[in-house]
Amino acid sequence: MFRKIRALWGLAALLTLCSSTSRAQQVPLVTGVDLQPVGAQVRRISDALDYLGQPLPAETRKALHEALAIPNQADAVKAVQAVLDPLCLAWVEINAESRVKADPGPVAKTLTQQGWTVFLVKVANGAGVTAPLAVESPNAAPLQKPSTSSPNPKVTIPLAEVPNRWADVKMFDDRPMTKTLTGLPLEYRLIQIFSRDAGKREARLSFNVGQGTQDLGFRADVDILFDCKPGVKLVFDVKDEDGSDVMASFLIRDKLGRVYPAQSRRLAPDFFFHPQIYRTTGEHIYISPGEYTVSWTRGPEYREQTRKLVIPAGVSEHKEKFDLKRWLNLAKRNWFSGDHHVHAAGCAHYESPTEGVTPEDMMRQILGEDLNVGCVLSWGPCWYFQKQFFDGGLHPLSKPDYLMRYDVEVSGFPSSHAGHLCLLRLKEDDYPGTTLIEEWPSWTLPVLQWGKKQGGVVGFSHSGWGLRIDSPTIPSLEMPPFDGIGANEYIVDVTHDAVDFISAVDTPINWELNIWYHTLNCGFKARISGETDFPCIYGERVGLGRLYVKLEDGKLDFDRYIEGIKNGRSFVTDGKSHLFDFAVNDVEVGKNGSELKLAAPGNVKVTGKFAALLPEIQAPEMKGIATRPLHQKPYWELERARLGASRKVPVEVIVNGKPVATKEMEADGTTVNLDFEIPIKESSWVALRVWPSSHTNPIWVTVDGKPVRASESSARWCLDAVDACWKQKESKYRPGEREQAAKAYDHAREVYRKILAESSED
Repeated sequence: MFRKIRALWGLAALLTLCSSTSRAQQVPLVTGVDLQPVGAQVRRISDALDYLGQPLPAETRKALHEALAIPNQADAVKAVQAVLDPLCLAWVEINAESRVKADPGPVAKTLTQQGWTVFLVKVANGAGVTAPLAVESPNAAPLQKPSTSSPNPKVTIPLAEVPNRWADVKMFDDRPMTKTLTGLPLEYRLIQIFSRDAGKREARLSFNVGQGTQDLGFRADVDILFDCKPGVKLVFDVKDEDGSDVMASFLIRDKLGRVYPAQSRRLAPDFFFHPQIYRTTGEHIYISPGEYTVSWTRGPEYREQTRKLVIPAGVSEHKEKFDLKRWLNLAKRNWFSGDHHVHAAGCAHYESPTEGVTPEDMMRQILGEDLNVGCVLSWGPCWYFQKQFFDGGLHPLSKPDYLMRYDVEVSGFPSSHAGHLCLLRLKEDDYPGTTLIEEWPSWTLPVLQWGKKQGGVVGFSHSGWGLRIDSPTIPSLEMPPFDGIGANEYIVDVTHDAVDFISAVDTPINWELNIWYHTLNCGFKARISGETDFPCIYGERVGLGRLYVKLEDGKLDFDRYIEGIKNGRSFVTDGKSHLFDFAVNDVEVGKNGSELKLAAPGNVKVTGKFAALLPEIQAPEMKGIATRPLHQKPYWELERARLGASRKVPVEVIVNGKPVATKEMEADGTTVNLDFEIPIKESSWVALRVWPSSHTNPIWVTVDGKPVRASESSARWCLDAVDACWKQKESKYRPGEREQAAKAYDHAREVYRKILAESSED
């Protein structure tokens, strides 16, 4: 028996020699431990390492099996330690006062770039502590300070600190391991370390079993020099259907669901709040050898594809080809996608180590989501840094089919309480006579009028905030509180012909469109446009809420595109359903003022095209989404329109806010023609919608030259809404601007009173 123990110690010495590049401190032996719970620990450690993809070597398993078979318990426990101690990165001692001290272990300190490595930690638990064993490291500290609404962020993570924050460090406490220490005098735990970099990197590991348990004199800290071996350079070859090289979205996970590159170690151009990355042909990432699952796509007009990705060992570079597949190509039909409201700073972005991200980073997002037009809006957070990228024209990174322009969202400004504003196609981004945000007007009308005066196209952002209603159907006569930052003051500004559009898709559809339907019923002609407010309301990707504008000649031009928003030559969507080429008789949406003139009441023909894509079988998680209230995300989502277990969704013709005809359409990715015949009894507005997924802008059908006065109830609602808005906003106007604002509200009341007198009874 003594010879067998000596043989096991000899094997341990051999393992130490093979696994360590230098002599390391001897890990102390723990005695007085029962063998049975030690054996249970050994099995948990072995199973956990299998699960983590780093199994014990065959010779180690054999040695452990032999150690556990030794009849004498004390000798068996010693033999187990002889096998496992050489695999330890550190050993931790918890003394009788529950104070923790730590020392380095003998294992080779080797990591792999862009990969996780698992090590053992030996614990001598003299206090019988049953708390979790925790580890911290300054080298695993956050890379970024999340952004705030502060217009003047103080940079708190300098760029010089980024190289020091190269690691992720965490204990593995999931099954089959226990969440906490067992309280036994001897225990082995697992620590996982991720390396962003290749080369020599030092990390400080600090162990504790609760606040204040670290021993004095930094004795709970272990400074370890790691040798981080280079990962494999994974080179992307990304092809569109025509064989051209394009930017696409990639999501890479290992069998444990961990994302690569690790989100916590990302700085731009890869965003830490995204699981996906964007790459084009010739670009690369570093990744450790192994088997992964990769999904790739390029915006909602493409199908998502998934397959296994095997990164071989023993190579420095590996190339993979990814072919994209479309289910729809609206640009070929002269309909171009856009998102008029995205940000390069604020919300999910960071304000340090840099003040938001650069145009290069935003252009990558636009290309990777096949977004033909992206409007990057500078606003309160990092305003003074980000506004340097505004020059009143297209950004130089723009391409013929993908345009990016910097403009302004009036958010974090004195008028924000009355509604945030999107100001597009500006020539000048500083309000006259101002140098600071705080000097801008405290209400919206002067800002909108200033934007329009310089040729801009202007409207309200995330329109539903402050306009909440309970009714899932619209138009509703509920009076919203007007207590938010959406299209609140729209109810006044629209009567001054100062609003070109209100934004949709990024707030509850019934909240944002209710006020629009009411004003359409009063004859106003503001349009809707689609947005994400990326990465504030939706951070998943740009263009999650989007609009499509038709340019007849098929040539993408920013000025004409923005005019298309103003003229309503567009529709809005979540990207999963599309309603295009909408027309009433021979009048197409957005052309000739979107007005069809009838001499007398009669029937009209409503036409258009429909395309949508739903999975044949509804995913379990989507069943939950489909039944959520409209005020819960995602606000616009085609799954909400799915009829039962089928693949069908209803397409509705809307007249003066109410459905008058419906067809059930297959959402199978094919494009089909729509054809309805409906009666028009009086001057009306007509639109198509898939609720809540897509909506066209209106076409006005006027009868005998009369304006739309569709609803006495809508006119009265609008009149009352002016008073509700004034009640909420009055106190927030500057004293010197309050009289001017009051006159603007009085004007709105006069307009709605006149419309009320002219309106039809409901």
